[in-house]
Amino acid sequence: MLVIRFFRVGKKNQPSFKIVITDKKKPTRAGRFVEEVGFWNPLTKEKILKKDRILYWLSVGAKPSESIYNLLVSEKIVEGKKIPKHKKPKEKKEKPPVEKPIEETPKEKKEEPPKEKKEEPQKKEEVKENP
Repeated sequence: MLVIRFFRVGKKNQPSFKIVITDKKKPTRAGRFVEEVGFWNPLTKEKILKKDRILYWLSVGAKPSESIYNLLVSEKIVEGKKIPKHKKPKEKKEKPPVEKPIEETPKEKKEEPPKEKKEEPQKKEEVKENP
């Protein structure tokens, strides 16, 4: 499946992005993409988009990433609403209460007298003296 997505280029703390067509399962490293269809620099707000090529790839069946889709909507290449990109918190599912086996409460338990310890007579070991 082909996707339209960003390919980060630029130095550390100076990002700029190529907009490329690539296979979804393969990385875009080292120029492994089908075609470059644009460029975006978020620091200088520079955008270069090849509108006709983007529309061609969309007609062929390439899917844009959420960020690319929002960029295309803001540039009026594609009509529609922007996709909210922020992550939504996961909803915690409540687990049904686990039924515990019925146990006797301490009140219901019969009180048993404490067990008496039987004292065994201690045997003294005889120490043999060696003369």
